[in-house]
Amino acid sequence: MRMPEPDRETLANRQTIAAELRRIVPGDGVIVDEDALRPFETDGLTAYRTLPLIVVLPETVEQVAAVLKYCHQNSVKVVPRGAGTSLSGGALPLADGVLLSLTKFKQILELDYENRCARVQPGVTNLAISQAVDADGYYYAPDPSSQIACTIGGNVAENAGGVHCLKYGLTTNNLLGLELVTIEGEIIRIGGKHLDSGGYDLLGLLTGSEGMLGVVTEVTVRLLPKPECARALLVGFNSSEAGGDCVAAIIAAGIIPGGMEMMDHPAINAAEDFVNAGYPRDAQALLIIELDGPEAEVDYLIEEVSRIARENGASSIRISESEQERLTFWAGRKAAFPAVGRISPDYYCMDGTIPRAKLPLVLSRMREMSDKYGLRVANVFHAGDGNLHPLIMYDANVPGELDRAEDFGNDILKLCVEVGGVLTGEHGVGVEKRDLMGEMFTDEDMAQQQRVKCAFDPKALLNPGKVFPTLHRCAELGRMHIRQGQIPFPDIPRF
Repeated sequence: MRMPEPDRETLANRQTIAAELRRIVPGDGVIVDEDALRPFETDGLTAYRTLPLIVVLPETVEQVAAVLKYCHQNSVKVVPRGAGTSLSGGALPLADGVLLSLTKFKQILELDYENRCARVQPGVTNLAISQAVDADGYYYAPDPSSQIACTIGGNVAENAGGVHCLKYGLTTNNLLGLELVTIEGEIIRIGGKHLDSGGYDLLGLLTGSEGMLGVVTEVTVRLLPKPECARALLVGFNSSEAGGDCVAAIIAAGIIPGGMEMMDHPAINAAEDFVNAGYPRDAQALLIIELDGPEAEVDYLIEEVSRIARENGASSIRISESEQERLTFWAGRKAAFPAVGRISPDYYCMDGTIPRAKLPLVLSRMREMSDKYGLRVANVFHAGDGNLHPLIMYDANVPGELDRAEDFGNDILKLCVEVGGVLTGEHGVGVEKRDLMGEMFTDEDMAQQQRVKCAFDPKALLNPGKVFPTLHRCAELGRMHIRQGQIPFPDIPRF
């Protein structure tokens, strides 16, 4: 993985750039000391790190706008950053770029229960929103495993998901409005408290744009009333294939659980050692299925799901009998990533999405890859929507193991595309999957996507080096071909 070569002129002007930025963000808001820069050198993709040129921590929207305007006028690259939990390298800094950290934007601005929404700043953590409205009987649905740390601004950038997104949708399905600052320093608002906006779906375009189109400074999210009843089932199977068949059968029956997660044998035991959630240690696959709604409906669906599970060879079924037991069932799944960290010096967390029906095939092929590369893999994933999170275990201190882990991960992602899936479900492309974009998109596809970036960021200053294997100059993408002196479509007005 290579990043763009640093611009020598920008490196030489570091002190001047820092001085100008201090005029905009006074006090301790501009960091240039090497030791102080060190905490920002990486994100959740910790195998890669680079010291940023400068870190800026603005406190107001006006400061964000002024910083971006200065960087645009002086052709200085900018990497927006939230909590730095990105697992695809989306917040990796650049040696010749300003790292624009939004960590000081951490206020919940408004809780509007009449319109069932909340206005929050981008530095508010995902979990903090649900905690703020819990006493009033509401919550925010998307709940990534890192929700205690990840921020809502980063969730917007990556279109984050979570265990309850099968029924309630990803970040994009739970957003109502954004305040955005463009690279030119213009402050704009898109959407609002209303359910939908006229015109182009710019809100959908910006969600998941990985900090390449603008900097989000305010988010309006949808709040949902907590369901009357929620219960969870732990269903064990003697094979991952049987678990996958059960997932497909539940969805085929027209049942959409609040969440449906799957863990394989290594992940089950790692999580059980870590949390003591009561998982069946002898199971080769475990489904955690949550059903919510009116109590009578939940009782009926539990019977239906139990029947389907037995028909698909379930070796054990356990149903939560209290709210605390339901939360305990989920605690192990939420802690699966750190739990695997206890049984391996390092692990590489993947993210790809496949059609549900292909789950047994993909799990079987991954076992073959595990043997091929000589590396263990624990599988934890959102089974209901086919979003896989294989955790490839390796030791970075052993020469060549990181390279093997990355090759293993690349093969998994290629397999996802091969069976009709996509490269990412919720972690984004970043730098991790950047060089695999050609597996999924043609050159024409990527050129069209880059034209969208050109409309927002013509100088390619926002988060360069991410998403696109080769970022073309906007002039190159937009140039007109004239043949024998005739321009194409001469009747179209040109400005």
